[in-house]
Amino acid sequence: MANKVYITNNQNAVKIPSGTRLLVRRCCNAVLENEGFKYPAEISVTFVDNEEIKRMNTQFRDKPTATDVLSFPLFEDGNFDEVPPDGQPLAIGDIVISIEKAVEQANEYNHSLQREIAFLTVHSMLHLLGYHHEEGGLREVHVREREETILRKLGLPRGYNYVKDDGNAQ
Repeated sequence: MANKVYITNNQNAVKIPSGTRLLVRRCCNAVLENEGFKYPAEISVTFVDNEEIKRMNTQFRDKPTATDVLSFPLFEDGNFDEVPPDGQPLAIGDIVISIEKAVEQANEYNHSLQREIAFLTVHSMLHLLGYHHEEGGLREVHVREREETILRKLGLPRGYNYVKDDGNAQ
């Protein structure tokens, strides 16, 4: 049975580009395949605006700022001890992406909105599977390497321009 990715657009600030839903599904499936996830999975992805993600970030993380993406895993630290019945998909969590923030970051890093949405989806999927990077160090390097491996497989490698333009480029 195939993975199920439910995508909802709960914002009107940015027109969702054509092909974005397919891209998000491809990203979710690529992460599950890359990580050897052994069950069909069910994931919910919701697009929101900065105001809504700020509200959620305040409510769930006590951080009163707009962020780019939030992950809500249904299993702690990727311990998937629940076997889905009869090949039914295992709900692994929810992803919430601020499309306004994705546009800002795509402009900031001088790459496409599709590349940014793909990155945020892959990043969040890794969180749903139990990966953490908040403490930095080797864990963060490990997560970044996994992200880039998956994005390369999707044909969206990190470009030479994946650095903020400080206006001093030669």
